Amino acid sequence: MEVIPAIDLLGGNCVRLYQGDYDQSQVFGEDPVAVAKQWEDQGATRLHLVDLDGAKSGEPVNLPVIAKVAAALKIPVQVGGGLRDRARVAELLSLGVQRAILGTVAVEKPELVGELCKEFPGQIVVGIDARNGKVATKGWLETSEVEATELAGRMAKLGAAAIIYTDIHRDGTLQGPNMESLRELAAGIDIPVVASGGVSSVQDLVNLLKLEPIGVTSAIVGRAIYTGDVDLKEAIQAVTWRDVPPEGEMNYLA
Repeated sequence: MEVIPAIDLLGGNCVRLYQGDYDQSQVFGEDPVAVAKQWEDQGATRLHLVDLDGAKSGEPVNLPVIAKVAAALKIPVQVGGGLRDRARVAELLSLGVQRAILGTVAVEKPELVGELCKEFPGQIVVGIDARNGKVATKGWLETSEVEATELAGRMAKLGAAAIIYTDIHRDGTLQGPNMESLRELAAGIDIPVVASGGVSSVQDLVNLLKLEPIGVTSAIVGRAIYTGDVDLKEAIQAVTWRDVPPEGEMNYLA
């Protein structure tokens, strides 16, 4: 299980939203590069970046900051937010970003997703953000009639490298992941699923290990690592040790 720290960019700052509400944002850092380095130093093997300004406006806004973060890190970076045409995806990947995350276009232009998956194999990930099982688009400001499980199946067939599934009602709430929705979605596709939204403790991450056999291979952690509810280094160790932690350390699977 890979634990992936998240940085959400809004106005150049690191923030977290509550249930995707732009009016309920909290700034956790004014230097995204320093924050990213902090997570890398604590053992992160990948960084998740979201351009919230871009998601809202329809095109990337924080590319200069994203470029600085990608250049400063040794670990791969995946980025989403406002990527709604080929030019923007190509531009983002040219900055050294390993994977581009597509959201709105997966609903509105699925054929474009298929084309990009062929052009950039292994580098296109689809983010499915669900509100009551329906896919939300345009920075979570609109909710479609498309079922999350249905969209996941279509994107897997088009060649997406992975699906990032976010339960909007859990995001930023520290209430724990929606295990049943994750189980249902992962069971229906044959590509990796990344759990996102609601992680509040190391135990939540350990619980997600139960879904690893059906394809939930990693989890994104946001607010909890900023509030201190989750220590990133400890979390990575917990899901790596499984049931055989070093002597004297806490056994989360007991």
